[in-house]
Amino acid sequence: MEEHELKLIIAQADDAINREDFDAVMSFYAEDATLVVMPGKQVTGRDALRKAFVAIAEYFNHTLHVSQAEMVVIEGAATALVLAKTHVRATMSTGEIYDVERRATYVFKRAASGRWLCAVDNSYGTDLLQ
Repeated sequence: MEEHELKLIIAQADDAINREDFDAVMSFYAEDATLVVMPGKQVTGRDALRKAFVAIAEYFNHTLHVSQAEMVVIEGAATALVLAKTHVRATMSTGEIYDVERRATYVFKRAASGRWLCAVDNSYGTDLLQ
């Protein structure tokens, strides 16, 4: 079975996050997208997302590295739900290593141009229920 194109798109977005190329990062999001920054805190809109990504990079001492392991893409009605094992690692300013695997959920919508754009970025997945 052929891999879904969203897997490549997400890998490209992760690369932009890792390089702190925030202009490129924003190109993967819908104008009114929502990012779960942490449990209990989310932001909506590209301007707010950009500010959040800058703050996240600073919080992680500019060492943040995000990657995806397994992914399942469920597509219907120009919308796709992506379930992923997301690996997040960084070196904190204290020298402590931050290294976690999350079970993320992402929602993408196909724009009129045919391009997939992230509408909901929730790297915490169902952990938000706890």
